[in-house]
Amino acid sequence: MGMSRAAKKAEIKELNERFSNEELVVVTHYSGLTVSDMRELRNKLREEGASFKVTKNSLAKLAIKGTKYEGLGDMFTGPTGVATSQDPVAAARVAHKFAKGNDKLVILGGAMGEIVLDAAGVEALAKLPSLDEIRSKLVGLLQAPATKLAGLMQAPARELVGVTKAYGEKS
Repeated sequence: MGMSRAAKKAEIKELNERFSNEELVVVTHYSGLTVSDMRELRNKLREEGASFKVTKNSLAKLAIKGTKYEGLGDMFTGPTGVATSQDPVAAARVAHKFAKGNDKLVILGGAMGEIVLDAAGVEALAKLPSLDEIRSKLVGLLQAPATKLAGLMQAPARELVGVTKAYGEKS
């Protein structure tokens, strides 16, 4: 039995909100995945702050209208699932890693903002470090000079103590 008109409207609204609020969308075909495979994929995505939604193509095409992802319309054919995330890398990384281990999940492409990506573009994006990894590297780079400066400032005092101690032992 098909969806009621109210259910379709609710689904379109929910998808539209998802497309409007997320930074990355990855469109996949999931034909042949078992329920446990889907659960595993969703859990892995959830751990990274991303999500996965199986969509009806006609509803997804209606939902992307008026969003930055309108360019994805042609990808919505066949058994389609959409991975989304706020992090511009998380959904791509998890979906790509899962697809490498399970050939039944096929990445068709995606979009980051208004930039439409093919499957190779999603793969390249998946290989980038996450936003948190970039932030931690940046903090490390910013802290390194301060640590070195503190070490340099303490060096003369240590040397003075060493000279004084050596002079005292000499007498």
